[in-house]
Amino acid sequence: MRRNKKERQQLLIETIKENPFVTDEELANKFSVSVQTIRLDRLELSIPELRERIKNVAEQTLTDEIRALPLEEVIGEVIDIHLDQQAISILDIKKEHVFKRNGIARGHHLFAQANSLAVAVINDELALTAKASILFTRSVKENERVIAKAKVQKTDHLADRSLVEVSSYVGNELVFKGEFEMFRSCQLEKDETR
Repeated sequence: MRRNKKERQQLLIETIKENPFVTDEELANKFSVSVQTIRLDRLELSIPELRERIKNVAEQTLTDEIRALPLEEVIGEVIDIHLDQQAISILDIKKEHVFKRNGIARGHHLFAQANSLAVAVINDELALTAKASILFTRSVKENERVIAKAKVQKTDHLADRSLVEVSSYVGNELVFKGEFEMFRSCQLEKDETR
């Protein structure tokens, strides 16, 4: 259903407010208009392009400092983190991430995004992956955006371990799921004194 410009722009504002990571292409499909029309609407409404929106969201939400590894060592771009609770990162699949013959992303990139996010969400100086159980649910292709969401399910302070679940999506479709059992540094210090 085509809407008039005013209605479309109001819905555009609401859609981007709900999901600042939506692409111009996805918006064009949603509103049955060209990508150029979406870009003109954004310009007229002073809504920045996707990359700038991601950067703005990251600056607003990265209030906690990642302790277990430097931010630049996380695979993908961390856009939200609450230590020992949850975190989100984005990875745009590019030519260097895929097999040349079929354009499908190599699995180790999806694993690395999820694993590094599981490490980053741990509120400790040092966190290491002790065990991982992973499942790839569909192939990811070049030019797709993978959004990984990590959630700390439980922490056992006596054993100095945390269980982190990471689910990765392209759009609303689950493409990867992993459970990561994380050692925390206190456990390592105990092991070194034995």
